[in-house]
Amino acid sequence: MAFLIYIGAAAAEIAGCSAFWAWLRLDRSALLVLPGLASLCLFAWLLTLIDATNAGRAYAAYGGIYIASSLLWLWLVEGARPDRWDVAGAAICLCGAALILWGPRS
Repeated sequence: MAFLIYIGAAAAEIAGCSAFWAWLRLDRSALLVLPGLASLCLFAWLLTLIDATNAGRAYAAYGGIYIASSLLWLWLVEGARPDRWDVAGAAICLCGAALILWGPRS
């Protein structure tokens, strides 16, 4: 379940940040900020659903998911295909996220 929450959080964060990017960098309407803010609030709420004793650990594990999701956004939304270095970097980050989430704790 944590993986699905992280995917939803990543989509919400990337969409929210993209709204600001479109407004400030692409000269789109400032009205894009409103759904962008709602999306960022959804992102923050979703991360509170992660079953972790420490928020920092939940956020650290999320980082790997965010990186992979950002590259997927790059490809599907922005039309730029990630290169092998992007894919290798994301794979390393996902391995790190898995260690953070499921590593043995004493």
